[in-house]
Amino acid sequence: MLNFTYHNPVRLVFGPGSIGKLGRLLPDDGPVMVITGVASLERNGAADAIREQLAGREVVWFPGVEPNPQLDTLLGAVRQARECGARFLLAAGGGSVIDGTKFIAAAVPFAGGDPWQLVTGREKVRAALPLGAVLTLPGTASEMNDGAVISRRDPTDKQPFKSERLFPRFAILDPTFTLSLPWRYTANGVGDAFVHVMEQYCTRDVFTPLNDRLAEGVMATLVECGRTIKNNPDDLAVRGEIMWCATLALNRLLGCGVVQDWSTHLIGHALTAEAGLDHARSLTAVLPWVLREKFDAKRQKLAQLGRRVFGVVEPDEAAAAQAAIVAMERFFLEMDLPTRLDPTVVTPDVLVRVLGQMSAYTKGLGEDEDLRPPVVERILRASLG
Repeated sequence: MLNFTYHNPVRLVFGPGSIGKLGRLLPDDGPVMVITGVASLERNGAADAIREQLAGREVVWFPGVEPNPQLDTLLGAVRQARECGARFLLAAGGGSVIDGTKFIAAAVPFAGGDPWQLVTGREKVRAALPLGAVLTLPGTASEMNDGAVISRRDPTDKQPFKSERLFPRFAILDPTFTLSLPWRYTANGVGDAFVHVMEQYCTRDVFTPLNDRLAEGVMATLVECGRTIKNNPDDLAVRGEIMWCATLALNRLLGCGVVQDWSTHLIGHALTAEAGLDHARSLTAVLPWVLREKFDAKRQKLAQLGRRVFGVVEPDEAAAAQAAIVAMERFFLEMDLPTRLDPTVVTPDVLVRVLGQMSAYTKGLGEDEDLRPPVVERILRASLG
């Protein structure tokens, strides 16, 4: 196990009806700015529940944060937050809304010029408004970590950034609000969470038996509950398990002491920015081909994944590793998630732009920093078939 420091200050409030604790978690002073997505919260009842909890407070609402939150939209929220003197930000939605709220929190007190530099890391997050989250779409774990991913249109880009100042003060995980989710969004959350775990698990081994089993437990539960919820979408207990799995997948616990990859995510970010793919669907389409490209380096962990998560009984390590990739692809397809890129979407022009973004990673992607643009091109062409 590698040396590590772990810190997570987020107060997590989980369970049906937990929205009833929101009022007690908010500070008493100053305006609260509620930030929501493009889709209405009215359908799942979250909006009414939040209004009830905020009754008597000074509240400003900012709707309209889109999937893959865009810089220009978020800058509009920054202006509104400054104008109303917001003292606390409440994100109500999924990972995109929470990510966008983290950027807003950092940008409101920022006086250093171009706020995009906070995302690129050229400017540090030296101050941030406090924020909390009401999660209605599980998948990213942004509700319990210090990171965010922000996009911009001109020039096209999508970048992750993080700061310890951006941990939410609290996160409310009420699975009741996920009952109305369309299947596509539920499946995306399952796929996103599964790939989050794989980025921290399926790397070279540094003897982390406890973290291996924690990661395998999350993935096995996602497989079991993903299959169940597809056929029983009203099963609140199963939805709660998926929500908890998604949070554990990237609240930084599984990454303690392990070697991490994240190449699939960085490739996926470029695909989302250039081709408009759902984030989760870019990940499930790319991951199997990253694993095949890096098969020799990841063979031991892949075989372990196959045996412990997917029930592979093949005694030969290489054969078990190959079977694990096939079993994972089969699971993604069961969830109606792609395991290949669509060539009508990822056209030759899009591919050139994606590879252009890869050139920014001069050290190369992956745990061994050996996935440079020519290798990424090979991975993408393999996925395109």
